[in-house]
Amino acid sequence: MGEGVQVVERNKKARFEYDIEDTLEAGLVLKGSEVKSVREGKVSLDGAYCQQDRNGDMIVHGMYIKPYEQAGHFNHEPRRNRRLLMRKKEIRRWTDEAQQNRYTIVPLALYFREGWAKLKIGLAKGRQKHDKRQVMKEREQKRRMDEVKKAYNR
Repeated sequence: MGEGVQVVERNKKARFEYDIEDTLEAGLVLKGSEVKSVREGKVSLDGAYCQQDRNGDMIVHGMYIKPYEQAGHFNHEPRRNRRLLMRKKEIRRWTDEAQQNRYTIVPLALYFREGWAKLKIGLAKGRQKHDKRQVMKEREQKRRMDEVKKAYNR
């Protein structure tokens, strides 16, 4: 990802479930207790997706951030919807693309860049079951080839 980047969470399932067409980095609006929990790595992107709301903002739905234990009654809702910081032009382009071509906007990674929380999102098309099997088969073949190369080079 580059210098000054501290990756907190990757959505490994997204790369398996979807074909990623395009990616974009967006800022993330978080509360103080959420930032503390994210820095501790207590976050999950499984099942999360992005969608434009009525106000024209891009929102992340289903992202889980564990409540921060020391926050007391100032704590946050673990699965609340969180706003992404994107330009209106980008939001319009991504939502149009998603609606016209039946894409889903999924979060791929959550990280800190120079102290700011960032979410890498991807324009994704769902894979069929047979496509997933093919990906698993290719991954297995690559792993076997690497083992053979490693044994040969010893």
